[in-house]
Amino acid sequence: MNPNYTYVITFIIMLILPILAEIYVTVTFKKYNMVRNSRGLTSDRVARMILDSNGLFDTKVEFISGTLSDHYDPRANVVRLSNSTYGQISVAAIGVAAHECGHACQHAERYFPIRLRTAIVPVTNICSRLWYLVFLGGVLLSNMTIGTNLIFVSIVMFAAVVLFQLVTLPTEINASRRAMATLERDGILEADELPKARKVLTAAALTYVAGLIVSIMQLLRLLAPFRRR
Repeated sequence: MNPNYTYVITFIIMLILPILAEIYVTVTFKKYNMVRNSRGLTSDRVARMILDSNGLFDTKVEFISGTLSDHYDPRANVVRLSNSTYGQISVAAIGVAAHECGHACQHAERYFPIRLRTAIVPVTNICSRLWYLVFLGGVLLSNMTIGTNLIFVSIVMFAAVVLFQLVTLPTEINASRRAMATLERDGILEADELPKARKVLTAAALTYVAGLIVSIMQLLRLLAPFRRR
């Protein structure tokens, strides 16, 4: 295949894949956000139940503004649920809340992948902000030895970002598995409600898969000039 065609196709995939993943998770969440759980439990109450059942009595559950901005903050030891989740009684909201509680349990159990992810966060934050500037500097100075060195450093920095995403994926998948197991074991959702919550969490996981695929493709593009030498 013509290298130019390959470049264009790769660029289109990198552009479209994350958009499709975001659309899918948004559509899936909206669909199952219309389905009430039969017990009438709110997502924040479910989060409190799951945390307490795992002995995490000191972990708080708080509201945070935004849409699907739900997360667990290990520094503050808080599960934060967004506008679209907090106080909601849908199976989608409960699935998301249970997923974030899964992260809290991972930290409490010192689950290795999340410990690794936490350890590399500071380095990854720096690399994600600066790698492109370093790369651009290398391109501008490409006629000099320092330019080649800067490009190589930028690739190493971006590789650190890819590593972070690679570690994040199994962490997210494990949190979803914990969530579904808890929702079933504790009878929080009925048997016919569990597959609906699982579809929401699967859709969310696909955004991480898409992000990782795009990052790997970008890393390969950065490495291509070195591989041809």
